[in-house]
Amino acid sequence: MNESYLTKENISPKTNEWMSELSIPSKRRNNFNFSPKNSALLVIDMQEFFLNRESHSYIPAATTIVPNINLIINNYRKKGFPIIFTFHALEVDEEPGVMGKWWGDMLRVNNPLSKIHSSIDFKKNDTIFRKNRYSAFIGTNLDQILNEKKIDTLVITGIMTHLCCESTARDAFMRDYGVYFVVDATATETESLHISSLRTLTDGFAIPMKTDEILQEAQPDA
Repeated sequence: MNESYLTKENISPKTNEWMSELSIPSKRRNNFNFSPKNSALLVIDMQEFFLNRESHSYIPAATTIVPNINLIINNYRKKGFPIIFTFHALEVDEEPGVMGKWWGDMLRVNNPLSKIHSSIDFKKNDTIFRKNRYSAFIGTNLDQILNEKKIDTLVITGIMTHLCCESTARDAFMRDYGVYFVVDATATETESLHISSLRTLTDGFAIPMKTDEILQEAQPDA
């Protein structure tokens, strides 16, 4: 059962608790000192499927991170930095592959729950693409888009922490992107899965950051 582990009231203390557990060697932190220049914001799969309370795949913690995601979106939009949205869904006649065997229930593009949730600050002219695997790099032109924009750094937000977000972070790292994973702008089914994923990512693939840290470094021009 999906946990309501994150609420408006506890998100700040929870975030500080998580960050205190994530030990980053000072040398690594110095080598990966976040700069928004040449960065892109990824907003992964913030869909009705996961945020609609009537959906059987509703993730309670996902609703709590919406304000933080919107703050970062607004910041990047004002600054003119790239924002890329993804949504996970299969075409109507598309074979689900091994993920279909794993989950059984696959979201299709003709299902209204595949749409970006109305609470997310998504604009019609924003860059968005469909994916059919956990990683946003598999079977998409994300790498091409980033290369064309001369992006070398990714800021990852969205859901689920341990599946699509982590898989994307790993693939980004393997493609030589600097990866910054926003711990209070990502969420998943349980706190255990969330923190386990954060520990793994911090050890080998990404620098964990708080929303406030991202906002501080990417202040829009006055």
